Amino acid sequence: MPPSDSLQTVQRLIAYNRSVFLRFERSLERRPWKDAIADHGTGHLSMKNTLAHILNVEEAWFVAVAQGRWEIFDRKGRQPKEIGSWKELRAYRDHVWAETDTFLATMTEKSLRGRLKAPWMPGNYTLEDACFQVTIEQAHHLGEVIAVYWQHDRTPPAMTWIENLPQNAPKPERPRAKP
Repeated sequence: MPPSDSLQTVQRLIAYNRSVFLRFERSLERRPWKDAIADHGTGHLSMKNTLAHILNVEEAWFVAVAQGRWEIFDRKGRQPKEIGSWKELRAYRDHVWAETDTFLATMTEKSLRGRLKAPWMPGNYTLEDACFQVTIEQAHHLGEVIAVYWQHDRTPPAMTWIENLPQNAPKPERPRAKP
């Protein structure tokens, strides 16, 4: 049975989120670590903390709330202040994405309609709502990072939907033949 429209939408949103996240991570990695951890007065202070928070949000919704795995909040290495290098951020990202992928592999149209409750949020919602929450929150926080880029006269990575579709993703450069 082919995936439903809702399931395909969720899968596309998650792929988009990852494409955008990687663009920002790779762009920031090209800068000195001190730039990534500098306090810019944004919601999570530094750009590194903002990226870690984006991963925290995905882990909270898709692992803790959706699967009832509340122990993740006690896991070492997930708090922004515990992440002290790009290597540690990438390790945390890989962990979160692997946990999310395991869960998403079991996702069905019916599970997307399943009701959820997060203790820090009012009301009840569906798993599909949680996916939109993760996506919109990532966009919000990357907007803060974009503002920091602009404040430093730098061009931020592309985060538009169209530019992050698989067919529009940047292609690796081919080595040029010597004349």
